[in-house]
Amino acid sequence: MPGTGNELGRRQSIPILYTRGTHYEVGFDVGRTFGSLIESFVNSSTALNQEYLPAYNTPGGKQAYDATLNNLIQNYPQYIKELEGIADGSKVPFYKLFLLHIDDVILPTVHKEGSKQPTGCSSIAINLKDQAILGHTEDALSETLNHFYFVSAHIISDKPQGRWNVKEEKFTSLCYAGHLPGYTMNYNHHGLVFSINTISAKDVQPGKTPRHFLTRAMLGAENFLQVQQILRDTGVGAADACSVNMTFLQQEGDRVFHNIEIGPAINSSETQLSALTISCGEHFYHTNEFQRLKENQANPLMLLSSKCRSETFKNHHPPSTFEDVVEMLSDTSHPEQKVFRDQPNDYVKTIAVGIFDCKKKTWSLYSDNPKHNEPLVVLPLVLKNSKTN
Repeated sequence: MPGTGNELGRRQSIPILYTRGTHYEVGFDVGRTFGSLIESFVNSSTALNQEYLPAYNTPGGKQAYDATLNNLIQNYPQYIKELEGIADGSKVPFYKLFLLHIDDVILPTVHKEGSKQPTGCSSIAINLKDQAILGHTEDALSETLNHFYFVSAHIISDKPQGRWNVKEEKFTSLCYAGHLPGYTMNYNHHGLVFSINTISAKDVQPGKTPRHFLTRAMLGAENFLQVQQILRDTGVGAADACSVNMTFLQQEGDRVFHNIEIGPAINSSETQLSALTISCGEHFYHTNEFQRLKENQANPLMLLSSKCRSETFKNHHPPSTFEDVVEMLSDTSHPEQKVFRDQPNDYVKTIAVGIFDCKKKTWSLYSDNPKHNEPLVVLPLVLKNSKTN
């Protein structure tokens, strides 16, 4: 079995793949290029091997798997083809990669509670006249350390794809090994910049659209109305929950950020949505709990971590600069529930920190605590029909 990321220690390395083609071709190139990372991650993933696979091997779990897959084949066939490409390119079975994408959705068919691992992320947005920043810690189970990469893709289809009839997508996304783009921190050529915070809803809905596919579809969005349409997913609705922190770099008028909480479509064919606007002069942060939606939450360890990280942010003065965001996302002051997580025996580690400077149109990526390290890379945000803000 390949060594896990933890055995290697924290590497100062984030590989990037530039790729162009159909959904399947892009997926295949990702799988072929990062096959060893994907295989290593699949072999070492405790969530996959100790939770999702045992659930899949039960009648209820297989039924939830099939119902969810059939929904996606009908509504998002292009992303299933993309994932098939990753599986074929990496020579890792499709069903294992698909299980990583439906995660908690399959678990309540076996036991009432979903995953109990305290995974999650922290996001901070500041929207001032002279500063517009979105910062994010990418926190994941410790074996995810060193199992991630950038995908910069230009996908061109000969005919409209999926329920939103998308023919072209161009984006850059930080991806966990073997995962579709869209569920960490990302931007597309229309100027959409966004980060994701996982929320563990108690009443997940097998057969509906997993959050990972909703956020994958966001990479094709041209404006805020399209983002809302994608997340609302009318006719099906979300299977689970997350929070989206976002802005458009080229929007008309004053810049606004949005935080959108999405909750599972319970007794409904439409996602629960709660959108908050962060106007000029305001700041905002989100961890891994519902701040506005009144929905039951699972995973007490994640909730505890979220509340502690939120309290830590409240102890800082209101952020107004890039450096303030670095300081907050680097915070290790809490004795147990730190913002930047890197304790030797932590189940969860901060695998990367990203900060989008929406004025300078840059994306700074740190593979270690940004308070003590320079960014490993600063990527320019390359946009379609770029305008002066």
